[in-house]
Amino acid sequence: MNASSSLSDELMSQLQGAPLQQLAQQLGTDTAQTQQAVGAALPLLLGAMGNNAAQPQGAQALFGALQDHGGGGGLEGMLGSLLGGGNAGAQSDGGAILGHIFGADRQRAEAGLGEATGLGGGNAANLLKMLAPIVMAFLAQRVQSGGMSADSLGTTLGQERDAARQQRGLGGGLLGSLLDQNGDGQVGLDDLVKIGGSLLGGRR
Repeated sequence: MNASSSLSDELMSQLQGAPLQQLAQQLGTDTAQTQQAVGAALPLLLGAMGNNAAQPQGAQALFGALQDHGGGGGLEGMLGSLLGGGNAGAQSDGGAILGHIFGADRQRAEAGLGEATGLGGGNAANLLKMLAPIVMAFLAQRVQSGGMSADSLGTTLGQERDAARQQRGLGGGLLGSLLDQNGDGQVGLDDLVKIGGSLLGGRR
């Protein structure tokens, strides 16, 4: 990954074309709106995972989950399942993944994305459920191909989180509002402590 390319940008480039059209078809939205929504959802998901990985044992837990997720054809297999319409199982997995990523803030994340992109809460929830296993497959592929450790995974996702917030795009703004739980405009230790309790779904 070079300095000008984030994980979100890299994954977005792999979703161009048929995958985005298929997502739009399943959501009942046009491709342009779907692209905007995916462009906001990816930094939100990856940034929240960056906070997850910053917690004690968080990177190790995520690293283990990615190793478990490494089978099944990786990202290409996940996209093939999506394009083939056989994504009911993937969406079920996606719901479980979202529970670990956002914890008690899952509905806030879905509602925020729905409002910001015009998708509405229901469609935003469905989009996140479809994207979550794709993001996991993408990260699993990166871990495997790059020989990454739990520590380097945590560092990479932390940089992704910080970059998303600094760029202040739609996804970064959503991420910032989700992380800043006390409403003071800054993410401090109190916020991270509250978030840390929920990001792994109560897992310690």
